[in-house]
Amino acid sequence: MITVTPVLALVLAALLLLAVTVAAWCRLSPDTGAPRWREILVAGLRAAAQLAAVSLVVVWALESAAVLAGFLVVMLGVAVRTAGRRITPGPGWWFTAVPIGVSVVPVVAGLLATGVVPLRGITLIPVTGILIGGAMTATTLAGRRALDELAARHGEVEAGLALGLRDRDARLAVARPSASDALLPGLDQTRTVGLVTLPGAFVGMLLGGASPVMAGAVQLFVLVALSAVQVVAVAVTVELVARGRLRREPVA
Repeated sequence: MITVTPVLALVLAALLLLAVTVAAWCRLSPDTGAPRWREILVAGLRAAAQLAAVSLVVVWALESAAVLAGFLVVMLGVAVRTAGRRITPGPGWWFTAVPIGVSVVPVVAGLLATGVVPLRGITLIPVTGILIGGAMTATTLAGRRALDELAARHGEVEAGLALGLRDRDARLAVARPSASDALLPGLDQTRTVGLVTLPGAFVGMLLGGASPVMAGAVQLFVLVALSAVQVVAVAVTVELVARGRLRREPVA
């Protein structure tokens, strides 16, 4: 699909420079923390280095069960830290292991148990990676939206407590509606598949020689599995926020 030549490297560098320049020029940054243009630049450079390294590691993972298991654990750990640090700067960031873990692990285990996904690295790595990535994004969005809503509507939480609600219930009533917006990207992707975009799994299957029907079935499987994982991740994240496990204030 894409020819890997020195020209590709120049195009990628130009696109990254464009993104960085626009973000800096238009001041697309939060009020506090690192500016977005710097994060975009670092993310682009990290992506290049990480993909180069992963390309080598995946070859080993396809041949060794131990390396495969270690690679999957690293994927999960990086996702937990990434989502956790996006939600809170405090030591409680590791609580994001709960929504990501309880949403991804049972689904992957079920797929392996039913034989839908064979226990082979060439299949298990991309499927698990897609599900972990979806859970990470949903957890991040749900956690940030829930905490933002609690900060903006703190008075409503206090009013609920004054009316006799438990702290968890008062916080849940305020945070849950907003946090549910974390499901919108996945919903829109599923609703518009084939009409707006042809996702990677579909295109990859076609390029690999599969029939359009087979490619469509695999893509449908990915989208439905992602929906299940993201719904569970959002629900658990909201519960953790409501119970005060995930919060922005540093925990003593």
